[in-house]
Amino acid sequence: MLTPAFELTQDHDFLTVAIRVPHARASEFDVYFEGVDFKFYAKPYFLRLTLPGRIVENGSEQGSYDADKGIFTIRLPKETPGQHFEGLNMLTALLAPRKSRSAKPLVEEIGASGISEEGADDEDEEFDWEIEQTPYEEVSESTLRSQCHYGFGNLRAGVVQRLQDELSEVIDIKDPDFTPVTERRQKRLAAELDKFDPDHYLADFFEDEAVEQILKYSPWWNDAHAEMMASLEKSQEQGDAAALVSFSEEEKYQLRKFVNKSYLLDKTAHRQVYYSLVDILLAYCYEIRVTEGEHNVESAWTIRKLSPTLCWFETWTDVHEILVSFGRRVLCYPLYRHFKLVLKAYRDTIKILQLGKSAVLKCLLDVHKIFQENDPAYILNDLYISDYCVWIQKAKSKKLAALTEALKAVSVSKAQLGLELPELEAAALLVQEEETAGQTAHRSPTQQAPHSSPEPSDSDSTSSADTEDSSSADTEDSASEQEELGGTQPSLLTSLQAPLLEEDSGLIIRDSGLRRNMASQGCEVSQGQPLAPSRAPLIEEVEDELKTMLWVSTPNGVNAGSQRSLQDGEERDQVPCH
Repeated sequence: MLTPAFELTQDHDFLTVAIRVPHARASEFDVYFEGVDFKFYAKPYFLRLTLPGRIVENGSEQGSYDADKGIFTIRLPKETPGQHFEGLNMLTALLAPRKSRSAKPLVEEIGASGISEEGADDEDEEFDWEIEQTPYEEVSESTLRSQCHYGFGNLRAGVVQRLQDELSEVIDIKDPDFTPVTERRQKRLAAELDKFDPDHYLADFFEDEAVEQILKYSPWWNDAHAEMMASLEKSQEQGDAAALVSFSEEEKYQLRKFVNKSYLLDKTAHRQVYYSLVDILLAYCYEIRVTEGEHNVESAWTIRKLSPTLCWFETWTDVHEILVSFGRRVLCYPLYRHFKLVLKAYRDTIKILQLGKSAVLKCLLDVHKIFQENDPAYILNDLYISDYCVWIQKAKSKKLAALTEALKAVSVSKAQLGLELPELEAAALLVQEEETAGQTAHRSPTQQAPHSSPEPSDSDSTSSADTEDSSSADTEDSASEQEELGGTQPSLLTSLQAPLLEEDSGLIIRDSGLRRNMASQGCEVSQGQPLAPSRAPLIEEVEDELKTMLWVSTPNGVNAGSQRSLQDGEERDQVPCH
């Protein structure tokens, strides 16, 4: 028997079931409905549904068949007119289980406490989304080995050991069957620190044009969330968010392929399932944004790499550590590593959770499709995603709303990621400022325009002007002398911005003469202001270098007397400046 494609809709008084059976005979079909049970048979199709509300046979039921489209449309009256049936788009949950139901699970663990399915008595209890603390107990190594579980609800063990070759390219943890939870976390944190690249992070931090463009992208849930909030403001009541989310024919086909089953989860396992759901949604929201909704060959890698649940089989104790872990991995692994993307994915995840189970299911179906088309990432569907797609359809909306509020109540900052991001950014900004200031200070007067410095000091501008006036007359005549000097420290003369040249005699640069020259520049500053502080280290450095006298031979035709007169004149000019 084949399960046909079907769709359920409702109005005030009727529940409408549309069943697509293109190869069935219209004259040979049976319909049965009573209470919450609905059955349809038209060879070779058979459909059995467990409805979320009760229907009744009172003579007002209707049926029709569109031969061109091959669709049976059956209108069933509600037992209570006006009652709203929830979860009509949760197709897997509507399909009746293959075995009969019972009040208790058919398989029950002896001695287990608090084990129940979704919908049992303890499901009405409120979760405490804060960290649950228990006294530390020393356990033996054999006990630790027996607790190395993973997968949906930590229900799997021994899978990786059997599929080591396939999973080695999918997950980061090695030998998870014999690696305790605490050791997994330690290895994950060490791997993230080793992978973090400050240069890559700073490059995205300073050159964020591509990131800003990505942040402008609007995924499909933005419009649905905006419509939900607008409707909420008008009516002041929580509307049916499921009506704002629609499934494509391909997604409906995916839902029909899942096998309806129940999960034996205790309270701790339930909490882990909700926490890991947040972790997976965060990674998915990042991938959707950076690809702008167009999946590529890296999509499967991005989702599983950013989710420690999928690549490290991580377990969680509160929502804040999930955000911290996600932020660290965003700044360590993908192409775009910017903290704004962390915050954006966080807000997107909140919107999806606020839209309810339908929106969450739609995202999980997309993740399932991405993994299914990627070899060997499809194994993660068997471990996590397929079970999530079935489980979320029966999850309590109240629990999902409580998780959303817990997520909204927390925040994450750069300092909490443990990567020293504030110190790294501050150091980079300081280096950038120093480089800018150094380039301005070492620029020659002839190259430096008056407006090149944002806020020039009076001493800098005045000293440059005096130096230009004193050396402009000698610049052309000394060009040939500079060529003859060759490698005699031309950069040093340029850095001083005051060439000590003489027209009729040799060039004598003494340590004392250098100090006199620079001191005289400081004395000649207008309004008695000293030289700019940025020039002092340069003077000290040059004075340390020039400990010996640089002697240049006098040109032909210049007598020794004129040379001595020049030296005497220099010594007389060395007067202190107060």
